[in-house]
Amino acid sequence: MASEAMILDVDGPEGVRHVRLSSPSRVLWPQAGLTKLDLARYLIDVAPAFLRANGSRPVSLQRFGGDVDGDFFFSKNPPKGAPDYVRSVTVTYPSGRAHPQLVLDEPASVIWAAQMNTVVFHPWASRAEASDLPDEFRIDLDPQPGTSFDDVVAAALELRTVLGEAGLTCFVKTSGNRGLHVFAPIEPMHEFLDVRRAVIAASRELERRMPDRVTTAWWKEERGERIFVDYNQANRDRTMAGAYSPRALPHAPVSCPVTWTELTDVDPASFTVVTVPERLQTVGDPWEHMHAKPGRIDVLLAWWDRDVECGLGELPFPPDFPKMPGEPMRVQPSRARTRD
Repeated sequence: MASEAMILDVDGPEGVRHVRLSSPSRVLWPQAGLTKLDLARYLIDVAPAFLRANGSRPVSLQRFGGDVDGDFFFSKNPPKGAPDYVRSVTVTYPSGRAHPQLVLDEPASVIWAAQMNTVVFHPWASRAEASDLPDEFRIDLDPQPGTSFDDVVAAALELRTVLGEAGLTCFVKTSGNRGLHVFAPIEPMHEFLDVRRAVIAASRELERRMPDRVTTAWWKEERGERIFVDYNQANRDRTMAGAYSPRALPHAPVSCPVTWTELTDVDPASFTVVTVPERLQTVGDPWEHMHAKPGRIDVLLAWWDRDVECGLGELPFPPDFPKMPGEPMRVQPSRARTRD
């Protein structure tokens, strides 16, 4: 018997495309009762804002074999049989290997990704035409056990002040879980390592101002009940859920841009696949003009140089990265003490 399927008519810059959606009634979020068709309709509804944030960038697709409680894998290069409106760009990974990476340019390509059982979209901080040069400065504020969303908000507000002093205009979104993502548009002039150093410089300055509430400690055993500023999300091929991307959590949340004015009152759990389309219609997209006036990271790189002169250098890289110059030992402190 042929599997259940339907055709969705998707408007786009090239007119209407007809995208096949198989198993539209398959439940993706059992607790919320939302299906693959609900996901596709959501992505059609938010397509303009979604593509402004995530389109024309290398993107990794987090794909699920069943519902969001089950197994998943990441898809980076276009699979065989991808339609001609789904393109790719060759990018260089931390290993030095170059490989094609997916790029989504129009609503139909996003719906095609949903057809391929994608739930979460992870865009690079750089654009396809200049994949080595990030045009977004990103900081992930990651709550640790014992911290609250109010703690994350306080850190984000102070981070906004720090980055403002460095000449950057900040934008914020919920992570779709308990954290916040702070972005700033930047001119694509520096490679990922330089942007990472600028992120570390800003993170250290934030840590100085909020030492009891914020930490840059890579090892969990050193973080305590503080917000972790995840500087390693600034690395090449390190991504976070994109703006307006659904998340694979039971209530079908969305990583949702918010204004700084409303940040102190928002409930991140209220932004879902069900509620965000209406929010866009009534409130609009707080990130619509994000890239109108990109900034520069020169001040932050000067802070980095200052800190290096004071004895603060590189911080640990992710474990799958090659050993980097100046990097400290990749061993958690308690094990290092045991070896001594």
